[in-house]
Amino acid sequence: MCKAVRARLRALVCRARAARRDAGMVTSEYAMGIVAAVGFAVLLHKVVTSGEVTAQLQAIVKRALSAGM
Repeated sequence: MCKAVRARLRALVCRARAARRDAGMVTSEYAMGIVAAVGFAVLLHKVVTSGEVTAQLQAIVKRALSAGM
């Protein structure tokens, strides 16, 4: 029984150490996600503010506002 308890405690300690080693990766993954989101936002802003897309969006809004009920 003593061996079983020691084995269980050893497994728990190993699991706790492994969890601590992975703790630093969470921050870097979060930072990479933010960088990717900002890059996508910049690309989307460039597309939406281009002349052709702006004209199409204005046409859609004008059509929606002039539609009869």
